[in-house]
Amino acid sequence: MADERTRHFRRLSRLRRSARRWSVLAGGLGGAAVVLTPYAGLGLPDAAWVGAAGSAVALAAWRWIDLRALAAQPAPPALDPAEAAARSRARLVAAVERLPIGPGVLSEVRRVRARVALRGTGAAASWARLDRAALTLAGMANRLTGIAEPAALEAAAADRSLRDLAHRVASVERALRLAPVDARPPLADAHRVLTEQLESGVAAYERLVVAAAGYVAEDARPDGPHPAASRLTEATDLLHGVAAALAELRAVGDTLRAPTR
Repeated sequence: MADERTRHFRRLSRLRRSARRWSVLAGGLGGAAVVLTPYAGLGLPDAAWVGAAGSAVALAAWRWIDLRALAAQPAPPALDPAEAAARSRARLVAAVERLPIGPGVLSEVRRVRARVALRGTGAAASWARLDRAALTLAGMANRLTGIAEPAALEAAAADRSLRDLAHRVASVERALRLAPVDARPPLADAHRVLTEQLESGVAAYERLVVAAAGYVAEDARPDGPHPAASRLTEATDLLHGVAAALAELRAVGDTLRAPTR
């Protein structure tokens, strides 16, 4: 989608082309009416020629008036490249969200967008670690029930808080690059504190994911063999018994069919 400045110049081009087309048409119809009317007199066909010529002249005049009015307006200012890129990303995400796709794809699009926004900042590495840990925890979410459910809810809240903190770290870092020399020390201290908070928070989140994996492993581990293995062993023994019984029946049948001497 074009910005306001591009749309302004496109409207100027369309009006200019339209005014030129109607001017040519008005000239052609007017010339034909001027030439043909004196020879044939003013009949019904000639009235149609004259009416068409007059309409074309009026439309051409209106187009030129609209063109001059639009050209007299100042053109909108050009967009800043960063703002244009941000608008393009927002339009892309909005277009993807309107597609008939699943929530998993939308989540992946949002993660990629956030990763691109943090690229080149000190928060990018911590964000990547948090993203990997969150994906790992999401794979165990359906098993974190019962006494583990409060921990899963706390992990979800911590995930949102840490992602917001990562964006704040990136914002302060970008501002630090633009700040004058005398204003950098307080920003640098704030950036250092926020970065330490982010790293310690991500480390704590990773430890929580490890603990969740241990809970899932202990909760799913039976005392003896796995029930699936036991059922498969029973099915195997049953099939072996059926096969042995069929072999015995076949041997008896062969014996009965053998000729007696």
